[in-house]
Amino acid sequence: MKPNELLAAINEFGSPLYIYDAHKITSQYNRLVDAFENVSSLRIHYAVKALNNIAVLQHLKGLGACLDTVSIQEVQLGLTAGFAASDIIFTPNGVSLEEIENVAALGVQINIDNLSILEQFGTKHPKTPVCIRINPHVMAGGNTNISVGHIDSKFGISIHQMPHVLRIVENTEMTINGIHMHTGSDILDIDVFLYASEILFENATHFNDLEFIDFGSGFKVPYKEGDIETDIEELGQKLGDRFNAFAKAYNKPLTLAFEPGKFLVSEAGKFLVQVNAVKQTTSTVFAQVNSGFNHLIRPMLYGSRHEIHNISNPEGKERFYSVVGYICETDTFANNRRITEITEGDVLAFDNAGAYCFTMASNYNSRLRPAEVLWKDGNAILIRKRETFEDLLHHQIPLEDIVSL
Repeated sequence: MKPNELLAAINEFGSPLYIYDAHKITSQYNRLVDAFENVSSLRIHYAVKALNNIAVLQHLKGLGACLDTVSIQEVQLGLTAGFAASDIIFTPNGVSLEEIENVAALGVQINIDNLSILEQFGTKHPKTPVCIRINPHVMAGGNTNISVGHIDSKFGISIHQMPHVLRIVENTEMTINGIHMHTGSDILDIDVFLYASEILFENATHFNDLEFIDFGSGFKVPYKEGDIETDIEELGQKLGDRFNAFAKAYNKPLTLAFEPGKFLVSEAGKFLVQVNAVKQTTSTVFAQVNSGFNHLIRPMLYGSRHEIHNISNPEGKERFYSVVGYICETDTFANNRRITEITEGDVLAFDNAGAYCFTMASNYNSRLRPAEVLWKDGNAILIRKRETFEDLLHHQIPLEDIVSL
């Protein structure tokens, strides 16, 4: 998307604004498929939590994607978007047995990461095939906030608890049709990921009725020019060959599955804001924008970096700015960042705003959540209306109404 196209979208739909490039989503999906062309059966379960807009889900469905979900509401979104229940996997953490049972009743593949829940579900529903999530105790991602394979993680069943898993499976006579792991986000070291995969292969040999092996995701995307990223093509060749060898030895058809979120949609997204004021202090020049961590929390929550461009003055002289929001808390998007000269009213574009951005937005300070737009075939298509003040009040009950009851 070019600066003039982004500015036109702001003029049409207002700001702040999230806008997603459908072509980029398609190219990332095809890149992953092509990387594993040596595997005969591949399923890509898009992680709905990354970006859950119905229109985006429908676009991915058209590409051939399946879904990875973590709540019954995400399952319902997937069904509403037109996905078959058989194309959805449910990988929750810390949810009730009742929620898992309700999802299973819809015909969705269940993935369980808790010994207690596994035993309870297997006892009550031994005929329902289940996938189990293994914690390989391998950190293949970045910091501990986004790496979930370490020994203290709340996710997955420890590989050291496999005897307990086997006892439960034997006692309940339940069927395990899948085995799964997810080591975390921002994976760079392919050898570490392959090491974790070997642990998954080793544990897969305990089960005779597997239909798929799910290797999670967490592939790193570039956050700035020249940034390093996961070498998907190298991973595809090495893991694909190893998977094929395992499948041959297993002597039953097996599907290789992934659950990418950020990899598919992060780079496709832009977040557009307007500058309310430029404020000079004794040591800093602040660009104060009409948004805050209520709309984009990742920089404050994870320390994540989003490149910021002044698309109203793309050829201007660069100066140093700290870009901050309008929330009555510290809500810094960037400190002392080189950006072309900013004046009030300019539009700034944040890169990598497709994943874990709108989905983590809130109404803090009673601010309204922004609109979402899909850029497809050269057209800006509104896929979520901007909230109104009436939306804030929609589920609230005034005291006088309660008293009158």
